[in-house]
Amino acid sequence: MHPVLKLVVQRIALGLLLLLVVSMLIFIGVEALPGDTAQSILGQSATPQALENLRQTLGLNEPATTRYFKWLWGFLHGDFGKALTNGQDIAAAIGQRLGNTLFLASCAAVIAVPLAIILGLVAARYQARWPDKVISGITLSTISLPEFVAAYFVIYLLTQVIPIFQPVAMVFPGMSFWAKLNAVALPVIVLVLVVLAHMMRMTRAAILNVMESAYIETAELKGLSPMRVIAQHALPNAIAPIVSVVVLNLAYLVVGVVVVEVVFSYNALGQYLVDHVSKRDLPVVQAVGMIFAGVYIGLNILADVVAILANPRLRHPK
Repeated sequence: MHPVLKLVVQRIALGLLLLLVVSMLIFIGVEALPGDTAQSILGQSATPQALENLRQTLGLNEPATTRYFKWLWGFLHGDFGKALTNGQDIAAAIGQRLGNTLFLASCAAVIAVPLAIILGLVAARYQARWPDKVISGITLSTISLPEFVAAYFVIYLLTQVIPIFQPVAMVFPGMSFWAKLNAVALPVIVLVLVVLAHMMRMTRAAILNVMESAYIETAELKGLSPMRVIAQHALPNAIAPIVSVVVLNLAYLVVGVVVVEVVFSYNALGQYLVDHVSKRDLPVVQAVGMIFAGVYIGLNILADVVAILANPRLRHPK
């Protein structure tokens, strides 16, 4: 087997094993939550007999291991089951909300990725000078803020001080593309602020590391302008770590939007997950958790593969 193909197969096998471990951790975590699913559905006034009947109907009286393996078998066959709290088909509900999450993440990525690379190149070009200090200072300040703090700051600034947008990101079927863009503008701004600094600083560090090479000095001695040296010689050779950090931040944009979605009441997977965690709805929590874990692990594998293809030394670690 080709060494690169062997490494890819190993990464995929490890990813599947990690998904199995994640499913166990999610199951154990939800089981450990205080409260009772039947009580959440029927309310505090429910009689003990009614609670027992509902537990029997939902299969909550079965041993935890039995319920886990039943769910895992169904998940492997594409059956996510039905929500315990409302009987809704989980796959259908996730399908609608997943599109909203991907739309939000895509909008943020389209802005954040090129902006981070451009700012990283400028910061590397003017290392230790005022453009580098301003860019680094601003991006480090934004990444230091928790997501919910940045979200509330953006809401106050752009809905109260400068009333441009609405504080709630409402997206529903039938909206035009431009209406959706206007609706998600605030959460997109918050996500860009959160992920921009990491990508920018990695781009800057990768470029500066390459700039110390001998062939860069040769290009400079030929009389090429500093930006041309960076664009034509440094950037192509620094692309591997840059692509890796971009892919990992794309994974964060899909998986790490839970807080942002809750703050802006955005009808997507993060909001769906939080609503059903409070109700101890195990099938929903497991399904959404597995989707998030699958996306994150899959993009991590992609980042590894890109790094291996871009850097031949990683194909022979010994």
